[in-house]
Amino acid sequence: MNPFYYVVSVNGLLFLLSIIAYFFPPKKINSFYGYRTNRTMANDTIWKHANTFFNRQFLQYAGISFIAALVLAYINPEITWQPMVLLVLALGVCVVKTEQELNKYYDKEGEKK
Repeated sequence: MNPFYYVVSVNGLLFLLSIIAYFFPPKKINSFYGYRTNRTMANDTIWKHANTFFNRQFLQYAGISFIAALVLAYINPEITWQPMVLLVLALGVCVVKTEQELNKYYDKEGEKK
């Protein structure tokens, strides 16, 4: 398989989803779309804060992951698992940073500190 097709299908799809999530964030709490944890679904205030922050981070790190994977595919056409690792790292960083942000402003029950 062409490495650029692989990168576009894996990291490009993640980047596309991040663009959609950024420009069309969930309007209200739901169990289908958005940054969903028990704490973020506790009330509307934390839901909006978490989704705004996560979507901004998601767009940023998915873009970095996509560009890095394209560069990697250009440098080494025999890539296999590396773009997938970049994808998982991008998502992991977004989740960790969002949880840190929520811990700054909200307690474990979702109430403002």
